[in-house]
Amino acid sequence: MRKIQWVFVCLCLFFGLKSEAQELQMLINKALENSPRIQQIEKKYERTLERKKEVNTLPNTEIGAGVFVSTPETRTGAQRFKLSAKQMIPWFGTITARENYIKSLSEASYQEIVITKRKLVNSVTQLYYKLYESKAKQKVLEENRKLLETYEKLALTSLEVDKASAVDVLKLQIRQNEIIQQKEILQEQFLGEQASLNKMLNREADVSIKVPESIGPIEKFKVINVDNLKVHPELVKYDKLYASVMQSELLNKKNEKPLIGFGIDYINVEERPNMNFNDNGKDIIMPMVSVSIPLFNNKNKSLSKQNRLQQEEISFQKQERKNVLEATLKNAIAKQKAAVIAYQTNAKNLGQAKSAEQILLKSYETGIIEFNDVLDIQELQLRFQMNMITSVVNYYEKRSLINYLIK
Repeated sequence: MRKIQWVFVCLCLFFGLKSEAQELQMLINKALENSPRIQQIEKKYERTLERKKEVNTLPNTEIGAGVFVSTPETRTGAQRFKLSAKQMIPWFGTITARENYIKSLSEASYQEIVITKRKLVNSVTQLYYKLYESKAKQKVLEENRKLLETYEKLALTSLEVDKASAVDVLKLQIRQNEIIQQKEILQEQFLGEQASLNKMLNREADVSIKVPESIGPIEKFKVINVDNLKVHPELVKYDKLYASVMQSELLNKKNEKPLIGFGIDYINVEERPNMNFNDNGKDIIMPMVSVSIPLFNNKNKSLSKQNRLQQEEISFQKQERKNVLEATLKNAIAKQKAAVIAYQTNAKNLGQAKSAEQILLKSYETGIIEFNDVLDIQELQLRFQMNMITSVVNYYEKRSLINYLIK
C-alpha cells in the first residue's frame, strides 16, 4: 500500500510539472506570435531584403530631345531636331557587390529577430515565476493565519483558566492582521505582474493567468560550458555587422572603377529643295560610347578609411559585449548556486522550527505555554517558508537567464 501511495504521489508531481511547463510554453508561444516588437523587427528585416531588388538595377536611361532654333545648314540639308539616348553601365561585378552588401545587412538584421525573441522568452519566463512567487507566498500566509487562529483559540482557553493574559490574545490578533495585510499586498502585486505579462502577450491586462501550485524542486547543479557564449546571437550580430562592412568596402572598390556608357544620337535633316543628289535629306544616326572616370576619388578613399574605422569599432563593441555577457553568466551561475544554498539552509531551519513548535504544543498539555515563544516560532517558520519560495524562484529565474545566454 505504501508503495502504491508513493507511485501515486510521483505521478501527481510529474503531471503537475508537465502541466506547468505546458502552461508556460503556451504563454511563450503567444508572446512570440503577438509581440509588436518582434513584428516590427521582422518588417524591418523584410524591408532590408526588399532592397536587393532596388540595387539590382542599372542607372536611369537618359533620353533627350532638342530643336534647332537656328537650323544649321549642311551639304545634305538643314538640321531640324535631335533625339538622343544613353545608358550607363557599372563596372563588371558592381551589381553583384551591391547585392552581397545588402545580403550581409539582412543577415545582421535577422540576428536582431533572434535576439529579441530570446529576450522575450526570458522576460515571459521570469514574469511567470514572479506570478508563482506571489501566489505561493499568499498560500503560505493563509496557512500561517489559520495556524494563528488555532493559537488564538488556545490562548482564549488558557485565558479562562488564568494561564494566559489578554495581552497574549491581542498579540496573536495583531499578528493575524499583519499577515492579512501582507497577503493583500501580494494580491495587488500579483495583479500588477499579471497585467505586465498580459501586455507582453499583447492582450487585455486583466486576462486571468493560471499559476501552478509548484514549479518543481531545485535540481542538482549542472556544469555550464561558458564557451557556448561564442555563438550567442548578440555576438554573432557583431560578426555579421563586421562582414557587412567588408562587403561595403568591396562595393566601394567597385565604385572606384569607371562607368561605361552606350548611346545613340539621331538628327533629323530636311531635304534641300530643287536639288537632286545622293543623301539629300538623309538623317544622321550616330552611335556613341562614353566612359565616366572618377579622377578625383577622395570620396572613395574617405569611405575606405571609414570602413576600416568602423570594423575596429565593431571589434571593440563585440569584445565589450562579450565581457558583459560573460560577467552576467558568471553572476547568474553564482546566484543560482546561492539560491540552492539558501533553499537548503531555510529548509533545515524550517524543520527545526517545526520541532520547536511541537515542543511548545506538548508543554501546553502540562499547563505551561509561552505565547511570546509561540509567536516567535511562528514568525520564524513564516520567514523560512517565504525564503524557500524566494530561493526557488531565484533559482528558476537564473536558470532562465542562463538558458538565454548559452542555449
